[in-house]
Amino acid sequence: MDGSLTRQIHFAAVLAGGVWACSLRMICSCKLDCPGNEESTDSNTPMNRRTFVKTLPALTVLASAGITLAQDSAAPANALQPITLLKPESDGGKSVLAALRERRTHRNIRPDKLPPQMFSNLLWAAFGVNRERGSFGKPGRTAASASNSQEIDLYVALAEGVFRYEAVPHRLTPVTAGDFRARAGRGAAATAPVNIFFVADLTRYDQGPGQPDRRIGDPEVQKGYYYVATGLIASNIYLFAASQGLAAWFHNCNRDGTAKDFKLRPEQRVLYAQTVGYPA
Repeated sequence: MDGSLTRQIHFAAVLAGGVWACSLRMICSCKLDCPGNEESTDSNTPMNRRTFVKTLPALTVLASAGITLAQDSAAPANALQPITLLKPESDGGKSVLAALRERRTHRNIRPDKLPPQMFSNLLWAAFGVNRERGSFGKPGRTAASASNSQEIDLYVALAEGVFRYEAVPHRLTPVTAGDFRARAGRGAAATAPVNIFFVADLTRYDQGPGQPDRRIGDPEVQKGYYYVATGLIASNIYLFAASQGLAAWFHNCNRDGTAKDFKLRPEQRVLYAQTVGYPA
């Protein structure tokens, strides 16, 4: 080297265990002030320090931005907590006949959140438990299923994350953090307060000796069963929405992307989605 280099700023920031390790290297265009360099003068040293001090705030901003980005991109499922739903109400709203008259599809839905009680009632109406003893030794649900298989799981996408509805004990368990509402579809589905994904679990079909339906293990028969079960649950949601003055929209969804994002097993099938909220 001839003692004169181009100014360089090297910044490296690594996040490890929540601690940033930063390395800064500044080589000024002036002559280096180091032992053995006979051309260096004391006047260079203050200038180098001033340059470093001026540069430090910008580097601090970059480091802070990097920390924020790392925190935003990390969205582990354990960042969510289970949601214990309020006890569902057993009365209220319009009559069944009035709800049937009002039932329709609303595709324009506002992003306003539903009140906790209404949200709880919605999930119970969809596929909650309405009696302790149903057929085949299982609780009864608000929607029928073949041999009471209860093969449909409701995955509920909210702004903060995705949850799976557990009819017993009527709560939402975390699946993954992050806003995946857009997986439900286009338009208002991406911003509506509630998107419900219908997921069939083929392991729920009991093929044991006590099963009277000997064809329940046939994939084509299963397909017919879980599509019918989905339709029954979707109808419950439509009727509840009509009784409460809500908007509901049953539609297709991004099946492949949803299965990956929700970390589903090979035996699970993403079928459709239904968007619920206040009409716009």
